[in-house]
Amino acid sequence: MKHKVALATGIAAVTVAGSLALTMPDGNAATSPATKAAATPADPVPTAVATSRATSSAAALVAKKPKLFFKSGHDELKRRQVVSQAGLQYVSYTRSYQGLPVEGGDAVVVTDASGAVLGNYVAQDQALSVGTKAKISAKAATRAARKQLAKVDSVDGNTLKVIAREAGVLAYEVVLSGRKRVEGELVPSHLHVFVDASTGKVLGDLTRDDVVDATGHGAYYGNVTISTTGSGGQFTMSDPTRPGLACGGQNGTPFTSTTDTWGTGNATDQVTGCVDAMYTVSQEWNMLRDWLGRDGIDGNGRAFPIRMGLQDVNAFWNGSRVEIGHSSDNRRLLTVMDVLGHEFGHAINQFTPGGSSSGNEAGGLNESTGDIFGALTEFFANDSHDSPDYTVGELANLTGNGPIRNMADPSKLGDPNCFSSAIPSTEVHAAAGPQNHWFYLLAEGSRPTDGQPASPTCNNSTVTGLGIQKAGKIYMATLMRKTSGWTHAKARAASVAAAAQLFGNGTECATVKAAWNAVSVPAAAGEPTCAGGPTTSPTATPTATSSPTGAPTGSPTAAPSGDCQTGFSSHDNGAIAAGATAVTDTFTAGGGRHTACLAGPSGTDFDLYLDKNVSGRWTNVARATGETARENLTYTGTAGTYRYRVVSYAGAGNAVLGWNAPA
Repeated sequence: MKHKVALATGIAAVTVAGSLALTMPDGNAATSPATKAAATPADPVPTAVATSRATSSAAALVAKKPKLFFKSGHDELKRRQVVSQAGLQYVSYTRSYQGLPVEGGDAVVVTDASGAVLGNYVAQDQALSVGTKAKISAKAATRAARKQLAKVDSVDGNTLKVIAREAGVLAYEVVLSGRKRVEGELVPSHLHVFVDASTGKVLGDLTRDDVVDATGHGAYYGNVTISTTGSGGQFTMSDPTRPGLACGGQNGTPFTSTTDTWGTGNATDQVTGCVDAMYTVSQEWNMLRDWLGRDGIDGNGRAFPIRMGLQDVNAFWNGSRVEIGHSSDNRRLLTVMDVLGHEFGHAINQFTPGGSSSGNEAGGLNESTGDIFGALTEFFANDSHDSPDYTVGELANLTGNGPIRNMADPSKLGDPNCFSSAIPSTEVHAAAGPQNHWFYLLAEGSRPTDGQPASPTCNNSTVTGLGIQKAGKIYMATLMRKTSGWTHAKARAASVAAAAQLFGNGTECATVKAAWNAVSVPAAAGEPTCAGGPTTSPTATPTATSSPTGAPTGSPTAAPSGDCQTGFSSHDNGAIAAGATAVTDTFTAGGGRHTACLAGPSGTDFDLYLDKNVSGRWTNVARATGETARENLTYTGTAGTYRYRVVSYAGAGNAVLGWNAPA
């Protein structure tokens, strides 16, 4: 079967042939009835006007309230981009410190179309104060970094940076291309390695690989319509309506043809694979536009190229393109919707504020992001031969065991349904489980009525879903609040704020909270109050309440009287230099309520942080960061090892700290 071919200058809507595949019921791959009905109304304020207002408001906030961003006199915040999406504006910033780029110093300001600030999100939690002279050379750092790969093809960068960890760590970022060893095999890698510029030690928890793996599956979509570029009887598999989207072989050049008919129908033919890939990404692009209000994969009207011919049982995003391999029996290319949607989901994650973070918890959230966008693409396309679902890899059946992940019930395939302290040390694909489960509950609920499977909850609650399109809107707005060092706690706080700002503080807001409670992610600091809506889950214990700066802080109860000595069983006193940090000895506490009081000299601005040791790493769980010399903090938490940090944001002098810890 062939469709009519509509030609425009330099653009061809082309017919492609295929087998093992399908044709859209109406013969039109670009728009289905479900897509038309779901289109988002246009923003009544012109984008350029809204962007200008947002830019001005964000700049004024940074200038007038530098402490909101933990900005010292040595910092510069530089606007990275402004993205207009679903009526809201997102102004993202990068940071430098004494002229050096800061890793983990990014920030986002959210405004409405009028320019009114709705919130701000900052990756770091204290001002930086660190020397900028390296004790080891760049060559020495490169030698240390190269040991992290089994085979190094090239060194693509070596940059001295400040890591926004506590008061700051000076480090080299070395970027390597090559291969790493995984389960005895060498697989592609584009690795960012951070080497301490004082000690030469590799900061392993910061290592990040741009190559994000996801085992895929092969199936074809038959006679579909895609867009290519045509001129003078020569056609190129490059989509001019979606800049950057092109498909070709390993040489990086898009495929060309003297006709506008592409593909043989052979499941191992690379041109046929490109047909399926171009079709799928066009569906994902349209879903982002019509359902979520996003302009292209990168949010600024661009997509990325696809390369066929990877000689691996794999498909991956490498930071600038998608590579497509083959199935384990070498009979299919991995070019179906939930694979391509997943890989370009990694691109979306990278091209939202904060980018892609290091560590297994952030990696699991990134893998989940891929799965979520794969599901959204399937539901948007609504193709009867690839019924929309929340499983991943079901058509591949690579080992005869069906799908590789199940969002409705991750435990069915051995992944965790519920968040726990083990997640930061869980392999990233398994660590996708809790957020995948949350998204399913948000979209479908625990007892769907549309034919999707029932989903267990970790707290035995019943959650009523909002539908996948509304869930997708909330998740997209959550990613636009993302900062580096992304965690489940930060994702929860951002998603509740997103729901409240998109839909008000009613049912949608409450459902987001109920779904997070149902996967055991506790209530986040400073969450908006949700009026009405579902109250189906127990209320989680907040880690902290909200301060005027929007940072986690202590209870709003009255400060203890006196000098922070009376009424506290533990004390620490000492001098704090301007910009310096003082740390108490570690202590063991049981589950329960912590209270603390900090007093500094008049005219200073001292801040107080409570950290917990989680899986061998200090994690900030509560902080009091007002703009005075006195801070008070309360926190209810689980048993573990803790410490306090006192940080001088401004001024110097003696500080008095008193605290009580649960036995």
